[in-house]
Amino acid sequence: MIDRTPKTMLCIASYEKGQEFIRECKRQGCNVILLTVSELEHANWPRESIDEFFHMPDLSKMDEVINGVSYLARSHAIDRVVGLDDYDVWVAAAVREHIRLPGMGDSGVRYFRDKLAMRVGAREAGVAVPDFVSIFTYDAIRAFMERIPGPWLLKPRAEASTIGITKINTPEELWERLNTLG
Repeated sequence: MIDRTPKTMLCIASYEKGQEFIRECKRQGCNVILLTVSELEHANWPRESIDEFFHMPDLSKMDEVINGVSYLARSHAIDRVVGLDDYDVWVAAAVREHIRLPGMGDSGVRYFRDKLAMRVGAREAGVAVPDFVSIFTYDAIRAFMERIPGPWLLKPRAEASTIGITKINTPEELWERLNTLG
């Protein structure tokens, strides 16, 4: 027997994105719930394709989002959770794991959002990647800088695109930057 019950899609958006995806979900017969940040409450969302609309002050506060979605799930049978922006991918994964829904969880999402996980995973799969070192063990960093001549790039693990990348010219610059970052 085929289940023809409409699927409920929870779309999470911390930026004004995903309008066409929302419309397509509705065209395919899904119930669409949008969770966004309060500052985007009046943004140009395709409201004709959204069945219910919720907003919170800050979607980066994972515990608050999970509590809010858990409360929402009391009265809404959510079938799928989709992050509409790069920043929302981890939030959606955490929500999926918490309410035990299909789809990529936190560990899987790391290969798409965490630059260190990407590089380690690619190298383990036999993909050629430039030499790199994580910043956990200082002796490993020192050995890396002795082996690989500068300049080097210090990349944040979770930022999108090139946001936060710093060019490092000397070991002293690196240690100063790492101390600043904590």
